[in-house]
Amino acid sequence: MDRRSFLKTSALGGTAAAATTLAAPVYAQGKKTLTMVTSWPRGFAVLDDAATYLNNMVNEMSDGTLTIDKKAPGELVGAFEVFDAVSSGQADMYHSADYYFIGQHPAYAYYTAVPFGGTAQELTNWYHHGGGHDLHNELGEIFNLKSFLAGNSGSQSGGWFRNEIGSAADFNGLKFRMPGLGGKVLGKLGASVQNIPGGELYQALSSGALDGLEWVGPFADERAGFQEVAKVYYTAGFHEPGSGLACAVNLDVFNELSPAHQKIIEYATMATTHIQLAETLANNGAALSRLQQQGVKTMQFSDDVWDAFGAASSEVMDENMDDDLFARTRESFEASLTSSAEWLSKSDAFYVEQRERVRNKG
Repeated sequence: MDRRSFLKTSALGGTAAAATTLAAPVYAQGKKTLTMVTSWPRGFAVLDDAATYLNNMVNEMSDGTLTIDKKAPGELVGAFEVFDAVSSGQADMYHSADYYFIGQHPAYAYYTAVPFGGTAQELTNWYHHGGGHDLHNELGEIFNLKSFLAGNSGSQSGGWFRNEIGSAADFNGLKFRMPGLGGKVLGKLGASVQNIPGGELYQALSSGALDGLEWVGPFADERAGFQEVAKVYYTAGFHEPGSGLACAVNLDVFNELSPAHQKIIEYATMATTHIQLAETLANNGAALSRLQQQGVKTMQFSDDVWDAFGAASSEVMDENMDDDLFARTRESFEASLTSSAEWLSKSDAFYVEQRERVRNKG
């Protein structure tokens, strides 16, 4: 795909294209400031935490010579408009979840999560040691972006529901929020799938505009207040077993930075991924206990529902195989998963099973 053609035809590019002048890094007394648009309302647990940490790390690592002006949704562009704003040059960089942008290219799903995909560790393995970052950059070049993983919220919950899910048929007609390829899977099961920005989810669920939704996990979900309007919580989901976040810099802007500033951005994104995942996992257990104390019923989907997820997921993934870059990304990702699982299934997974058996014995 030619990125200049994309910029002329992008459905989301209207705001950026309408700008009379394009944004550029601000230079003052030897300092550079990059405008970063995000998909997260200020103060959102986990997600805005990651964007804020990235912001602070870049400032501190550069000793103030490279700073970021972080914008929440609506301050410059909307939550789902950040991709086009940076691609076109209206903003310098974004922090978001790349699966929001599968409309631009389906391979972007891999840099957040795909159905029955990798855990947080497996995603990182592939990204840094299995060719994932190179493919991310190849994809980004189509849209004038330099891309990095910049966060991971771990395995995401199956979601909040007003009523229990007894079978896959219960998804038929359900108004449910789920982005990415996972949302397309639920669409195969008959759900009315909607992609609504995080800042609008509480109102949509409480008003009945949604029958259910998935967000992140107990720590972030509790902060969002979903337990106030829904009481059925499925704790494991098929759609995001290790949800990466991404930072992308306008490629022209990135290439104008000094090598030192380029490396600062790269290593700040790595640190953000590590710290954010630890924050999430450190807080989910206690948050889940608090949710249960507020009357939330935690559940798991039945095996036959999981089987329905699996069958629909295969259909969705295969539908994109006529795109060469998607096909190569999928092949690379799945080869890395196979390699990772060969060891993890015989080490970490078995160890945790035995550890808990011994700890709880007697």
